[in-house]
Amino acid sequence: MKRLPIAALAAFAAITALAPAASADIGPLHVVAMGDSYASGTGAGDYQPGTEGNCWRSNNSYSEQIVARVRARGTSVQFTNVTCSGAATSDLYKDFLGQGPQLDALQVDTNVVLLTIGTNDIGYAAYGGLCIQADCSGAPTQAITAKLPDMAKNVGQLLQDIHARSPHAKIVLSAYGSQLSPDANADGKLDPICDASVFSAQERTEGNALASKLNKTLQDTAYRAHLGGIDTAFVSEYAADSVHLNSTFAGHSLCQAGTPFYRGFDALAPGQEGPDAVLHLNKAGQTALADLIMAKA
Repeated sequence: MKRLPIAALAAFAAITALAPAASADIGPLHVVAMGDSYASGTGAGDYQPGTEGNCWRSNNSYSEQIVARVRARGTSVQFTNVTCSGAATSDLYKDFLGQGPQLDALQVDTNVVLLTIGTNDIGYAAYGGLCIQADCSGAPTQAITAKLPDMAKNVGQLLQDIHARSPHAKIVLSAYGSQLSPDANADGKLDPICDASVFSAQERTEGNALASKLNKTLQDTAYRAHLGGIDTAFVSEYAADSVHLNSTFAGHSLCQAGTPFYRGFDALAPGQEGPDAVLHLNKAGQTALADLIMAKA
């Protein structure tokens, strides 16, 4: 296969900056979306047939939205979405929830890989459940924080393996943000998850400190991959300091004044996704993340 030196640059420009369609001799963009529930769009609704209750693959996920926007500008995109709720880094190498290995979607001519992964390596969802049902402050928070270095190793190895299979691809690793405000509740009608009987002030403080450390760990992992010659970009809901949210996400965590970008106990209502979607990005949050990726990656 003939590879043009400009191909990868033109391809990623089309994804992130809505550049005009690539020329005919380059051909379509080859884009692969991989990862866990934040990548699949669990909580964002409009799920693809056969994925409700397992992978929860949403047509409102950030990757689906990005590809739709690029196609709307006339760029031809060959898109493969293999994201699946519940996936840890190790699950991308093997069959998972009836799906084949996510890594098998990669080809030598893949141009862009959109990826969110890491929290299932540390049991982040179970930690959130503990916070809701009991008390996750103190030892539980310390225990999950201690797992971050191993998560970093896993994600770092995954980035290397993606690069080995798709050596010309731009890898865009996105993060998770801050699901719950660390501050007092805003005025007005809020989701029941904001009640002090669900998350104590201490749990909010420690949970947000953990979310910040999680973000910094992923940021550093992506940076190390970049220094190692892997074309990697990190896109986060946080500012560069991994402490404050950026302007797109500031004010939109649960219990804040802005429109929430995350699902709370509304996901437990009849006809909704149930516990799988609690503390996950909703459609508005996935849209905001798509905006960030296209602007900053």
